[in-house]
Amino acid sequence: MSPDRSQTAYAESAADLARRVLGALRGAGGTALVAEHVERADDPKAALAALRVVGADTFAPFLLGDSVFHPQDAAAFATSFTIFPPPVTSPTPPPAGPAEPWVVAWRDWAMAELLGRFTAPEGPAPAGSAAAGLAELTGIDTAEVTGVRAPQPQGAPLLADDRLRAAYGAGGPRAREAVRVPEGSYAADRLHATDAGYTADAPASATEAAGLDWQRWSVRMGQLSPLALPGLDGPVHRAARGAPLALARGASRALLRRDHPTAARIVRWLALLGSDGVPLPLELPPLIEHLELLGGGGPRIALDLAIARRLLALEPSA
Repeated sequence: MSPDRSQTAYAESAADLARRVLGALRGAGGTALVAEHVERADDPKAALAALRVVGADTFAPFLLGDSVFHPQDAAAFATSFTIFPPPVTSPTPPPAGPAEPWVVAWRDWAMAELLGRFTAPEGPAPAGSAAAGLAELTGIDTAEVTGVRAPQPQGAPLLADDRLRAAYGAGGPRAREAVRVPEGSYAADRLHATDAGYTADAPASATEAAGLDWQRWSVRMGQLSPLALPGLDGPVHRAARGAPLALARGASRALLRRDHPTAARIVRWLALLGSDGVPLPLELPPLIEHLELLGGGGPRIALDLAIARRLLALEPSA
């Protein structure tokens, strides 16, 4: 298979899996949806790659819907990690390292974290027969598949004035005067004057090295949207909770630029914050409806918006 054909097969398989996940989230489909995606594929290896592309979003029907996680699904996930193993060590976070492998590492971590929870001793475990069946399909020996490991990366996308917000959120006029909080900055906004996991005495190297303006920061958070699911928490989630205004501005900017995929991904984060009771600077239901009408109808955007609706306990759109 040529490289172009391979990439096309992977993209088509990822879109098909997104449609299956969306259907399961809406109550359609049968059991063992993940394993079924692999078993019915013309190219099982592309189907396994699709699991890594859709990633943690594949767990949405189990987290937010009524779908039941099966041992065959666990075996499919584990086989995907065996054939496409993540790096043994976490990539260096940007700006010291490139952003793409770092983003992929975070997405792998989210998928492995959820898989570990669904295959805990009290839950279903991968079945040997299921793994053997997948081995026959892929032509790769998966007999040694016993678990999935993806290390949690270091760091999170950081706004340029996070240090200011941390000092401001710590309270007290001396702290605010010491950092000279600029008018209109995120540090001065009441939505961000809270402890988001940063401290006023954080070292400059940790707060200034990777500072991004809100436009680039919101896009980076959109790339990490598969982490915007219940049951996951970490530095990226603390960064989101600390900057709802930046996320709202990022979603609005993406919508105005007709970058509907990015807007839908950022809306995921806002929906997660809203479900946790974080005050938001905009109303999400009209924004979700607007994206559903104008977003192009692709399966990935539809899945992002369906997850946002479930997080906010909104009725599915007609």
